[in-house]
Amino acid sequence: MATVNEWIQGARPRTLPNAIAPVVVGVGAAAHLGDVTWWKAALALVVALALIIGVNFANDYSDGIRGTDDDRVGPMRLVGSNAARAGAVKAAAFTCFGIAAVAGLAIAITTAYWLIAVGVVCIAGAWFYTGGKKPYGYLGFGEIAVFVFFGLVAVLGTQYVTVGSVDWIGGLSAVAVGSFSSAVLVVNNLRDIPTDRESGKITLAVRLGESGTRGLFAFLLAVPFVMTIALVPATTAAFAGFVAAPLAVIAVRPIVSGARGRDLIPSLATTGLAMLVWALATGVALGLT
Repeated sequence: MATVNEWIQGARPRTLPNAIAPVVVGVGAAAHLGDVTWWKAALALVVALALIIGVNFANDYSDGIRGTDDDRVGPMRLVGSNAARAGAVKAAAFTCFGIAAVAGLAIAITTAYWLIAVGVVCIAGAWFYTGGKKPYGYLGFGEIAVFVFFGLVAVLGTQYVTVGSVDWIGGLSAVAVGSFSSAVLVVNNLRDIPTDRESGKITLAVRLGESGTRGLFAFLLAVPFVMTIALVPATTAAFAGFVAAPLAVIAVRPIVSGARGRDLIPSLATTGLAMLVWALATGVALGLT
């Protein structure tokens, strides 16, 4: 039976910035437009957190029963390490999806009913990333899904539900956060290329190879700072996003220097931290101007 600490590690807390950052910058973009409905912002955060924890448990379950995690470097795998029953991890995943669904339903009922369809697609995307007979994460589409769900949908969705509309500021912010989120997955998959290739998990990193994946990571980390410059016409305070640049440099160094395996793990945490710092700085800059 898994301990509380093992369950916490299985939830992969280092990925939480992927859920927090889009809501933070989405609220900032909304505040730049008008008055924010704060209780909806809180519910949006609940949805994002529940979805990312749910997808982490779902990945643990699906990869575990396929044997993909039998020999994997990285965070705690509950099923792959036999610390917890597969059924218990699957139940934890769907409990999180249920929490996201309830919070999302409350938002949809008070905002727009078509948001229910968006929620259904998000939950389906979370499950079928590694679940089902033909998971799209095993076909190299994981980074695209992360960009869409934790970038475009999460940022623009937060802006829409909290202020009632979206604009180009929210769009640029969504591209920035989506690029950060995708970069987190890229470095994760770069680390796992040897074991993924052996287990038949054909991620984008496996398709591109080490050199191409390292280049993609560097490109994705550069995109948010291009978006920062593009946001300056809205407010010169947007330059605050560059406060995350030193963290991005720290994150990219092991990648471009050829680090492998466990030596890539620090880049995961630093990329997530860079995303969160960028979102906080940019969100505050947009919200206060």
